[in-house]
Amino acid sequence: INDHDSNIIDIHEAFLGNVVSAGMGQAPARQAVLGAGLPTSTICTTVNKVCASGMKSIILAAQSLQCHSYSTNNMMVLAGGFESMSNIPHYLPKSRKGLTRLGHVNLIDGVIHDGLWDVYNDQHMGMCGEKCARDYQISREEQDEYAIESYRRSREAIRTNVFEEIVPIVVPSRHRQGDDLIVDTDEEPTAVQIKKIPTLKPAFDTSERGTITAGNASSLNDGAAALVLMTEDAAAERGILPLARILGYGEAEQYPANFTTSPALAVKAAMEHASVSKIDYHEINEAFAVVALANMRLLNLDHNRVNVFGGAVSLGHPIGMSGARIVGTLYDVLKHNN
Repeated sequence: INDHDSNIIDIHEAFLGNVVSAGMGQAPARQAVLGAGLPTSTICTTVNKVCASGMKSIILAAQSLQCHSYSTNNMMVLAGGFESMSNIPHYLPKSRKGLTRLGHVNLIDGVIHDGLWDVYNDQHMGMCGEKCARDYQISREEQDEYAIESYRRSREAIRTNVFEEIVPIVVPSRHRQGDDLIVDTDEEPTAVQIKKIPTLKPAFDTSERGTITAGNASSLNDGAAALVLMTEDAAAERGILPLARILGYGEAEQYPANFTTSPALAVKAAMEHASVSKIDYHEINEAFAVVALANMRLLNLDHNRVNVFGGAVSLGHPIGMSGARIVGTLYDVLKHNN
C-alpha cells in the first residue's frame, strides 16, 4: 500500500481471517489494519472459519462490494488472513475458580484445542484424515509420494521466482550490533529432508494402519496474505489493471469428521454459482496429503492441474491465512500458464 498513491488505494473495509486469537488482544483484524497504516475509519471484521477463514474473507469482501451502497462510490475492500501458530499460548483452564487444593494442573495447547481438534468426536483432525484414507483406500505410500511432489513443486516455484508478490519482512536483531533478519522466502519448502518422509512414524493413529505423518501433513506455521478487491468501475476510474475477476464462489459442509471431502462439494457449488462448466486449474488445501488425493479422485482431476506450485504440505498452513494464500497462488498459476 505504501508503494501507491493514497488517492489510488482507498480501502474502506477489511475482512481478515484469524482462527486462534487468544492472547492477541482485542479485535485482531483491526490491529492488523491500523498497524499497516490504514485510516482509523476503516471498518474491520475478524473472520474465523478455521482453515477456510482467508477464503471466506474474500467471499465476504466480494459480497460487500456487490451489496453495499458504497460500492457505487468506488471504494475498495481488503481481504485475507493471518496466523502466528508459534505464538499461540497454552491455557490454564479453571484458573478463575481456583485450580486445585492439592496436586498437579495441566496446560492446554491452544493450537490443538482451538485450531486442530474435532470437538464433535473428541479427536485430533488428523484422525479425520485417517478416516478419509480408510474410506477411499488411500495408502501411506500414495500420501508420501504426493507430499514429496508437493515439496518438489514448491521448491521449483521458489527457484523460478514464481512467488514474486511476497513482501520481505524485517525481523529486528536481538543484539545491538547484530544484523536484522530479512525473511523474503517461504521457509517450509526447504526445511524438510525429502528422503526421511517415507521413514516417519504415523502422527495420529499410531497403530499399524496409521498413514498420516508429519511429512505428509502440513506443519505449524506463521504467515499472512491479503488481497485488494474493488469493482470494475473503481479499477477503471483509478487506472488500475485488475489481476483477476471473481466469477463466483461456493461453500459446502457435511458431517464434521468428513470435512476432508468438502472441497469436492464446494467446487461444484462454485462452478454452478459462476456458471462455468470447465476449470483449468485447481487449488485444494493440503491440510493433509490425503485431502488433496481424495478430492482429486472425487472430481476426477489430473494432478498436473492441481496445486501446481505446491500446497500447504510444503508451503505451510497458517490456518487463518491459507484460504487467501490459495487464491493468490491460483492467480500465479493462471499467470504463468497464460
